[in-house]
Amino acid sequence: MSTGHDTTLPTDGTVNEALIAYHRARAKGGVGLIVTQVAGVHETARYTSHLLMATDDSCIAGYRALADAVHAEGAAIISQLFHPGREIMESADGLLAVAWAPSVVPNERFHVMPRALDAAMIAQIVAGYAAAARRMAEAGFDGVEYVASHGYLPAQFLNPRVNLRTDDWGQDRTKFLRDCITAMRAAVPDDFIIGMRISADEREEEGLQAAEMEAAARDLSSLLDYLNVTVGTSATMGGAVHIVPPMAYAAGYMAEAAGRIKRAVDCPVFVAGRINQPQVAEEILAAGHADMCGMTRALIADPDMPAKAQTGRFDDIRACIGCNQACIGHFHRGLPISCIQHPETGRELRYGTYCPAERRKKIMVVGGGPAGMKAAAVAAARGHDVTLYDANAQLGGQARLAQLLPRRAEFGGIITNLAREMELAQVRVLRGIRVTRDLVQQEAPDAVVVATGAVPYVPDLPQDGSVQMLTAWDVLQGAKTGPRVLVADWRADWVGPGIAEALVQQGCNVQLALTAPMLAGQLPLYVRDDIAARLHGLGVTITPYARLYGVSEGTVYLQHTTSGAAIEAEADTVVLCLGHRPVDELSAQIADLTEVITIGDAMAPRTAEEAVYEGLKAAVAM
Repeated sequence: MSTGHDTTLPTDGTVNEALIAYHRARAKGGVGLIVTQVAGVHETARYTSHLLMATDDSCIAGYRALADAVHAEGAAIISQLFHPGREIMESADGLLAVAWAPSVVPNERFHVMPRALDAAMIAQIVAGYAAAARRMAEAGFDGVEYVASHGYLPAQFLNPRVNLRTDDWGQDRTKFLRDCITAMRAAVPDDFIIGMRISADEREEEGLQAAEMEAAARDLSSLLDYLNVTVGTSATMGGAVHIVPPMAYAAGYMAEAAGRIKRAVDCPVFVAGRINQPQVAEEILAAGHADMCGMTRALIADPDMPAKAQTGRFDDIRACIGCNQACIGHFHRGLPISCIQHPETGRELRYGTYCPAERRKKIMVVGGGPAGMKAAAVAAARGHDVTLYDANAQLGGQARLAQLLPRRAEFGGIITNLAREMELAQVRVLRGIRVTRDLVQQEAPDAVVVATGAVPYVPDLPQDGSVQMLTAWDVLQGAKTGPRVLVADWRADWVGPGIAEALVQQGCNVQLALTAPMLAGQLPLYVRDDIAARLHGLGVTITPYARLYGVSEGTVYLQHTTSGAAIEAEADTVVLCLGHRPVDELSAQIADLTEVITIGDAMAPRTAEEAVYEGLKAAVAM
């Protein structure tokens, strides 16, 4: 099952060819059920600027084309129906929207103060759910899923700390949900599926608690064909982490919460949340926690995962590593979702299939990091004769270091997955060889892909040697620090906080100095918020707006990035997390010998996402 998730592929509130191609790929890959992203049921449901809307019959044609495409590949399809209530993220024109909720209780995460719904507006929204369900039925969908999870409008009615009404909808907090479900039932054929998504526990003090949600599920389940269980809430940063939990959370950790709901109701129960491998899903089913497992990011990373599992090709599965960078990370930036390991995702219209090479070329790929590995795998899959050279004994480039950070071990999966792609494409791999101009002349390739990566950037800082200076690479490769450490973080990604966490675990007193306004500001929101919680719990001192200036007589000097004022800190060791500089000497050395394509950090140091995508682009262009 692919659970409902916003793709940001639609551009004008309607289904388009990009969205159809996206879901077709997953249906073709063997998924049994696709639940499409939320469809707004009322004009006040526009919680983002790119929301699909089901408020007018004009939407039916697009949804029919989507249903036909998915059905043609053998999968069932259901649409989520949605109203966010007070959970409004953004508007289309930059003006703050009027948000509607059961009562005037503010949202903490988006800083929204809602307006209380009156009886007339409630009636309109209930009718909107019914009309939207009818449109999905007319479009040929198999059913709809009523989104009552993550603190959205139905959950707001259920929550006694958010629903402060004294009328019928306050005295019976399930009334709104029952009215919506009953209205949808009356608007659709008898065999049309109506399910409901719920958070078994919103994991927040003011959110719905497990006992409250269990009682509501028991009360409403007789009206439903299934319950789709998750945890968390959109209303707070701590609760929202569970919407798309990062790799710091254990695989399948929501299963026990789903099991509690399953034991309380008679209808089928589905579960989703960090289920990234078929083996994990099988354990959940065998334990009786659920009847179906949602594996959404797993299908973003590998649309063919179900077919591979069904035929026993488990080693061929490109497992999701829970980085959140290109999936939910793109969505939060208003961009179409993708995957750092599989940039074909979200770009199916362009990269959905590889065209065979018109002429078989001899290609040298120099560098065995993510960029080089992806370029080699795709070029070989297209029919080229590809040899990958790496100066190290192990493949992976900087990903080998990234996986050494606390709670980041799963990042090493990108190496395993790309290495398997190269193996399947029959790439020749030569390790421990440094490519020179002489070797290129000797091999006489038709093209050389330079993916030689980067090394730490170390600026020329005023210093007198009184404080030890190390790079993040040094620390991860075993260098010892003093007891008091200042981590200088220029990038505001996961390297600086990861080093800080690792050193605290070694017993160090750690300060983290950021040139940025906030911790981990370059990271996806849920990853950032998880890191913030972790460092707060560890007692790491965080100083924003602080650039490293120099060292003198045991004192580390920093400069406030806006005022220019001096900031002083005492430390025995400074760890530099100041970005990287490209390693690109080879490109110029061989430019006159053959076609040279420079990609990844060798072109400009960025992240694994850009590296893998540029590897794909280079290979497709050859």
